[in-house]
Amino acid sequence: MTAIRNSLSRHWPLYLGGLLVALLAWSALDAHGGTPEPAAGDHLSHGAVVLDSALLVFREGLETILVLAAVTASMVGATQVYRRPIAVGAGTGFLASVATWFLAAWVLGQLGGGGLAVQAATGLLAVIVLLVVMNWFFHKVYWTGWIQNRNKQKRKILSRDGIDGRRATMWGLVLLGLTSVYREGFEVVLFLQNLRLSYGAGTVLEGVALGLALTAAVGAITFLAHRHMPYKRMLVLTGVMLGVVLIVMVGESVQEMQLAGWLPETTVALSIPGWIGLWFAIFPTVEGLVAQALAAALVLGSYFGAEYWRVKRPRKRAEEPAVRATEAPREAPVPGPALNPAAPPIVGEALAQRSISAETTAS
Repeated sequence: MTAIRNSLSRHWPLYLGGLLVALLAWSALDAHGGTPEPAAGDHLSHGAVVLDSALLVFREGLETILVLAAVTASMVGATQVYRRPIAVGAGTGFLASVATWFLAAWVLGQLGGGGLAVQAATGLLAVIVLLVVMNWFFHKVYWTGWIQNRNKQKRKILSRDGIDGRRATMWGLVLLGLTSVYREGFEVVLFLQNLRLSYGAGTVLEGVALGLALTAAVGAITFLAHRHMPYKRMLVLTGVMLGVVLIVMVGESVQEMQLAGWLPETTVALSIPGWIGLWFAIFPTVEGLVAQALAAALVLGSYFGAEYWRVKRPRKRAEEPAVRATEAPREAPVPGPALNPAAPPIVGEALAQRSISAETTAS
């Protein structure tokens, strides 16, 4: 029993990912019907929309926890009091994200939220934002840069002295917590609007609730139980799943732009099972298949490109001087002048000999 508990505590992100994959496989096998028609309205299944929404929220929630944990890690002992204003700012950032959701819904409603053009525009915006969020393949730079920026801002805030300085410090820490949370919340609100317009707020909010529950569980383990979480593994796992979500949203966006008349529709003779269309928005059209292939190539190409520029290229540059040093031919030593006992001494030697002779004579 102890071994099972230890395995669950160490590898629970992998078990969670396996559970999500199993849920996906079960829902896929349980789906019925042929290939969904592009003009049929709702293309994804209810479970697919909930899962996609939950992954988007959970992914950004993990990044928020990672940043806040890095910022507050050094606030122990006498400096633990500084955690409270950061928590206040984080809560305010969450409430601001909720307010942004209602504001975005109101604005899209004023624009005619049910119109095909608005859905196509929000779908395109969601894909662009998701591509930006998908810089997880740059995450060595992305995490480090964002966390270093937050920590630098924290050190600058804590360096203020005096009564006015302490007041400014508290407000600065509130702002630090607010921006750390609202940055991720704003992204989530943007790329969930397209799903809300297409499938309704109720379905999307189910996924949001699931994602927030998972985020709250990880946050409780991190900040209340003070347990170190395998953030890198979890973010890579959710990043891979987010890549699948990107493919889905690209397929949906192409369909919506075709319905709005922004793109042509060229069908191909492919027999695609209904569950693939319901879960991955893959339809037998040239435009959709090409767009999804380009999105997948962009994700994979960016990943391998980042690995080359960040790891392989610097390593190769570091090895080149060592290789050149081992391969460079050794220069032969330049022979000095041959010593001839019969040769007359040089000026220095002659002066030295005269000095020695003079000292000998004087003695």
